[in-house]
Amino acid sequence: MDRKKTFDYIIVGTGPAGAVIAKTLTDDKKTSVLVLESGENNDKDDPIRNSEFALELEEQFFPNYFWQGEGIPQDGLDGRSFEWTTGRLLGGGSSINGEQYVRPTTAVIREWEKLLGPVWSPRRVIRRFKKLEKYNGKTSNVRARGFSGQIDIRQAPVNPTSMGKKLTSAIENATGFSEILDYNDPKTPIGPFTRWQLYQNPNGRRESSSTAFLSKEIMTPAGQGVKDRKLKVFFKSTVLRVLFSGKRAIGVEILIGGKRSRVYARKKVIISAGINSAQLLMLSGVGPAQLLQDAGIPVIFNNPNVGKRLRNHTLNFAVFTANPDDHALPSNDPNSLYTGGAFLPDPSGINPKRRAVQLIGIGSDRTLTLAIIYLRPMSRGFIRIQNKDPLKIVLADEGFLDNQDDMEKIKNIYKTYVKNIADELASIDPSYRLISPTPDVIDDDSRLEEFIKQNFEHNHHQQGSLRMAPLNKGGVVDRLGNVHGVKSLVVADASTIPFTVDGNTSAPAYLIGYTIARQLRIQDKKKPKRKEQRSLYKTVEE
Repeated sequence: MDRKKTFDYIIVGTGPAGAVIAKTLTDDKKTSVLVLESGENNDKDDPIRNSEFALELEEQFFPNYFWQGEGIPQDGLDGRSFEWTTGRLLGGGSSINGEQYVRPTTAVIREWEKLLGPVWSPRRVIRRFKKLEKYNGKTSNVRARGFSGQIDIRQAPVNPTSMGKKLTSAIENATGFSEILDYNDPKTPIGPFTRWQLYQNPNGRRESSSTAFLSKEIMTPAGQGVKDRKLKVFFKSTVLRVLFSGKRAIGVEILIGGKRSRVYARKKVIISAGINSAQLLMLSGVGPAQLLQDAGIPVIFNNPNVGKRLRNHTLNFAVFTANPDDHALPSNDPNSLYTGGAFLPDPSGINPKRRAVQLIGIGSDRTLTLAIIYLRPMSRGFIRIQNKDPLKIVLADEGFLDNQDDMEKIKNIYKTYVKNIADELASIDPSYRLISPTPDVIDDDSRLEEFIKQNFEHNHHQQGSLRMAPLNKGGVVDRLGNVHGVKSLVVADASTIPFTVDGNTSAPAYLIGYTIARQLRIQDKKKPKRKEQRSLYKTVEE
């Protein structure tokens, strides 16, 4: 093995998990880390640093910032297909997302703890979130918030607009849930609010995993660690597969500068490639044996769970006319992006204390759009490789509305929440009138179902395809991201989420990365026994 190409750890991806792991591990100046990023450092580009572009970025999928791909046509949506993409640049998805910071609630984390043990208890999870965040906003529970972490979080706008206040009041009156100040306070997870919490600096600039954990205090723009930090980032380096010695991961093969190359890890290879992580495992020989054999890939470990249980939240919309005198965003704060919103339970009354619906107000001068996200879908999809070509796009089937229960839930959201909110908005200000879908469509079950299918849009909340769970419970990785059946290989990103989160997925990805990084630091402090040391050196020599 080439000593110049050998590091203690190799990390694939610079998104929320990968970046926080890279920074945390190299806080120990004796630990060397190589991070592989397929894209470039675009932190200085105006569309990336300027938050005003956030919603446009998610709609346009510019090829200089995104992987380009498309998923399988969806049977539950009359054969419509959607983009299969994420960020391809420093910061990964955190550099191009809609900037919403939403922690999973205690109800979800308790499920994680029951499956995975006390390292994922709500108490410990909240403590780690507090260490990560630098909160700039109002809360009635300062003990639940962090104020000196790496990630700048801004509650915005400081002064909500009349449109935002009217929407919040309408939701409050329509649902019976009181307005809340801080939806990330574990004590107030449900209710309407006028201010979102955004990944932003106090001045409104985007905060990403790059700006938070790979900034100039950590490394140079070219990817070299500073102040004796043994960190190196290779840009424009596409990982082709993980290299094994027996069942031990020892490095990766990459495509860089148009040529294949190999780099090696003394301790662990860590995959934090988001929606691309499942493909990378399969290309490396970890996955369903028959699928790998058909593709001509030697099987390192047969795990039929790899690529299964893919989940995503649903996304639909309702559109209202608005009072032209009401502004969606404050004139002095266009970076606030959103016009109020809410987290609500299932409108049927099942589990009234548990989040099931996310509402996001998106306004203009003459319309108010309500984005509707159903947070507890039952439908499941899959990710499969087509062949052993690492540059061939996967077959990604997100299975939207495959389970009829999801359609019924979404219809019920329109019939109960949307219709009642429309009535309350009109009573507050008659200028606000529901125009899509119209009330008569909501009252007609078959027309409403067709509207939902045609109005359905794609969320970038993919999760669970490499589930964190015991092998016999559908797991691909254990409670600390170690891949079942092999050694020295870790996955740390949203693909490992064991139970569907009730909000956006970037905060859980940071949490997963930070949790695993801390455990790796603890392991590094424990000196290996002599026998283990000899085994490690033997592997490196091989």
